[in-house]
Amino acid sequence: MKTKKAICAILPFLFLSASILAQDDTQWNTKADSILSLMTLDEKVGQLNMLTGNWEATGPVLTDINKAESLKQGRIGSMLNVKGSKNTRELQSLALQSRLGIPVLFGQDVIHGYKTIFPIPLAQAASFDPEVIGRAARVSARESAVSGIHWVFSPMLDVSRDPRWGRVMEGPGEDPFLASAIAKAMIEGYQTPFDDGLSVMACAKHFAAYSGAIGGRDYNTVDVSLQTLHNLYLPPFKVAAECGIASFMSAFNEINGIPATAHPYIYNLLYKDWNFDGIVVSDWGAIREMVVHGYSKDRKQATEQAFNTGITIDMESNCYSNYLKELVEEGRVTEATLDRAVKQVLIWKMKLGLFDDPYKYCDEKREGEEILSAASRETARDVARKSIILLENKNAILPIVNMPRDIAVIGSLANSKRDMDGNWVSLSNESIAVTLLEALKQRYPASNITFIAGYSTSADDRSGFGEAIEAARKADLTLIALGETWNMSGEARSKGDINIPSIQQELATEIYEVTPHAVTLIMGGRPTIFNELSEKSPAILYCWWLGTEAGNAILDVVTGEYNPSARVPMSFPKHLGQIPVYYNHKNTGRPPVESDRNYSGRYIDMDHKPRYPFGFGLSYSEFEYTNFQTEVKPGRLVVSLNLTNTGLYDGAELVQVYVRKLWGPSTRPVKELKGFRQVFLKKGTSQSVQIEIPFSDLSYYEADGWSDAEGDYKVFIGRNATDIIFEAPLTLSGCKGL
Repeated sequence: MKTKKAICAILPFLFLSASILAQDDTQWNTKADSILSLMTLDEKVGQLNMLTGNWEATGPVLTDINKAESLKQGRIGSMLNVKGSKNTRELQSLALQSRLGIPVLFGQDVIHGYKTIFPIPLAQAASFDPEVIGRAARVSARESAVSGIHWVFSPMLDVSRDPRWGRVMEGPGEDPFLASAIAKAMIEGYQTPFDDGLSVMACAKHFAAYSGAIGGRDYNTVDVSLQTLHNLYLPPFKVAAECGIASFMSAFNEINGIPATAHPYIYNLLYKDWNFDGIVVSDWGAIREMVVHGYSKDRKQATEQAFNTGITIDMESNCYSNYLKELVEEGRVTEATLDRAVKQVLIWKMKLGLFDDPYKYCDEKREGEEILSAASRETARDVARKSIILLENKNAILPIVNMPRDIAVIGSLANSKRDMDGNWVSLSNESIAVTLLEALKQRYPASNITFIAGYSTSADDRSGFGEAIEAARKADLTLIALGETWNMSGEARSKGDINIPSIQQELATEIYEVTPHAVTLIMGGRPTIFNELSEKSPAILYCWWLGTEAGNAILDVVTGEYNPSARVPMSFPKHLGQIPVYYNHKNTGRPPVESDRNYSGRYIDMDHKPRYPFGFGLSYSEFEYTNFQTEVKPGRLVVSLNLTNTGLYDGAELVQVYVRKLWGPSTRPVKELKGFRQVFLKKGTSQSVQIEIPFSDLSYYEADGWSDAEGDYKVFIGRNATDIIFEAPLTLSGCKGL
């Protein structure tokens, strides 16, 4: 009894003094050490145990009473899938009944918005605008924080070249340079504290090479060279560590025979080479799954392997809670290693202010005032319209400046709220999303708008074709909504066939036969194949899944209120047999030649080039590039040009800089993106544009490790990775070791 009284006397000082002490690492370390000295082995293990909470509309419902008791005993350090400040407060109150009263962390998969839903991350990547992506993360962070969430499991930084993989929707596309810029913007958006002291932890996932799954099949094996690992998959994660991200999440896959959840090589990089000192959480059940992989003999060994490799928190495996104490007592895990892991968890709880006020994030009034605010929705609308790619615009049918009286809207996706949000929106309110049909009716009440589903998303049913075709024939404008439903992309939703459903393409091509005034709007979570539509449609906008303000954003682009500026972040294939198809491939000794009877790296039955290459996208305006120059300055290459808007509309042009190193100890890709900038110009105006490329960005992981920037190059300015406007030779010397 005397011991417990002593502990209770000490803890209030430790917890409440956080507001008095300067909040720096030294004092957080001192406080954490003081708390650790009071903790039992069971309590330490508890801090590394993450479990899910389930809920109903009226509040949290734990799956069993033992979970509630575990909170009271300090055996759960963090939880996920608990929503709302009321519910997090209720569960936090259980944790505060534990002997030491250590608060719990609440985490959530906030992938592209909490309640205000933004375009899916791949669509945001299409904006090529880190600033606007950072603003989306900022809104998501705020809505999460005021709803009791401390930890968002985002950004997903898996660079991917295979659109069959269902989770491409969550990622940054095929280019590591673009992915790294997005990583920095999102982490700053998430983790910068708000004026009232609220903040959230971000999480870089999935570490690492998860997107390299063979065949694009989710969770599948990854077999990758060190060169590809370092040059393609790891760069955005390294940037995340450099930006001070709070946490990483392990990947489900194995890499060259070892599960990523216990891969010594990548965690040595993370902790030793990149000096990461935050938290690493396993993905859901990933520790116990190492037994299924055939790497671990049993769950106890899996626990030992994962923990000693560097996994701080066990998410939903119950491996740490069942075996970690025993492993410490047996000496197979040192208590010093355990203490280091627990200390990181405690420090982040301090940084979030949870020891000052465990209910700091649990204010129902504030939550009600800030969720889905007008400002947040306006940000969502801006991000959405900047994510829409104009792929085709034959005869300049777009924009529709004067909306006609008779409009036909064809396709069930034009009136499906759920499909506006897309996947990974478990916390959104489906009734909030604005559909295309709703936006049209609200904006143009005087128009005669006819909506016909035309096709079924779940059956091969052509019974609606006739009515749809007749409506298109009579209309002055036809908007055709095609693509994927929300559950066709996402985790565990890999697809062997990524063609737009044939019934949809068949209906659209029949409509094109009866009207030249048809605009095709393609929705979905990945690059898809739609060759017939590309060839026959008067205009195509790739709309992805745009979220809460989808319908309004689409209309902004259709009408020219916003001039499309998005570009392809992941190459669109023409054929399934091309996959993976990507711009930054190697040349090989026999590059493809479009000629019969030659021995080159081509297909004999199909084109090897993508339908829409990386960086492709049209505008309602035209832009002229002149006066291209390169200049070498200390530590960097400077590329400059003049850009003029020669078209009829104000708009933004994406200036893209690529390089190719011509020879060296290791072969290099034919092009590598090394700089980009969205430049807005009013019609008839010009601007001088400079893009700086640090020599460090020209480094490459070769056979013997990282190279420097020295060597012979070509520098390219392109409208996309294929359409090159200027190129110039460049030799860099005197920059060894940079």
